[in-house]
Amino acid sequence: MTYQPFHIFGEDRPSRWLITCDHATNHVPTEINEGDLGLTSADMQRHIAYDIGAKGVSLKLGELLDAPVICSNFSRLVIDPNRGEIDPTLIMRLYDGTLIPANRHIDEAEEERRKDAYYRPYHKALERLAARHEDVVIIAMHSFSPKLNGRAPCPWEIGVLHAEHDPHSFGVPLIETLKASGDLTVGDNEPYAGHLPGDSVDCHALQQGRLNTLIELRQDLIADDAGQDHWAHRLASVLETTLQKTGY
Repeated sequence: MTYQPFHIFGEDRPSRWLITCDHATNHVPTEINEGDLGLTSADMQRHIAYDIGAKGVSLKLGELLDAPVICSNFSRLVIDPNRGEIDPTLIMRLYDGTLIPANRHIDEAEEERRKDAYYRPYHKALERLAARHEDVVIIAMHSFSPKLNGRAPCPWEIGVLHAEHDPHSFGVPLIETLKASGDLTVGDNEPYAGHLPGDSVDCHALQQGRLNTLIELRQDLIADDAGQDHWAHRLASVLETTLQKTGY
């Protein structure tokens, strides 16, 4: 079967929602060092290789919202679809204290090949899906490690990222809805701040004037099917409630 750098689930679903999962998998295509970045299997199961649990939540959320879901089919360590093409962290040589051997001496030709083979096809497909509805709402699903090396444990169960200059941000009202539940510690541009120029949300939402938000879920809460199902149901309800309240 021919390798495909992305998968679309429920492409014909009619909802205006669009769920994206940039870091869905830890897969390494076979043409890269026979599918081996030079890391141990334990390292490839860590957050450095993909967003643990994010794909499962995305797929369940897409079903609940009757929305299409697009997932990458290559590890973020191969090339990061949530970075701009000229971002120096597009292909990581070192991540959270771990050297990536197959990336250590990568040259411009190999970087360009990975852009053409994986990165650009994913973004072309994402843009095609986003353009189907003038009133599309893009929900970028991610997950974060409970604790990065040398840092304190993360207190948030969920984080919502939004750009301060974005008049189409769905993030601020979403944070308000989440906080109103009273049982969550919600990160407002935590554990990471806003968006980077050229990143996935910037390209497909901010630059296009599309309603959007980026959701980060803590990985220990969505590591299994039960956790993924719980958070998908919770998010579906919160997202619909917020959309109704805002009148967007």
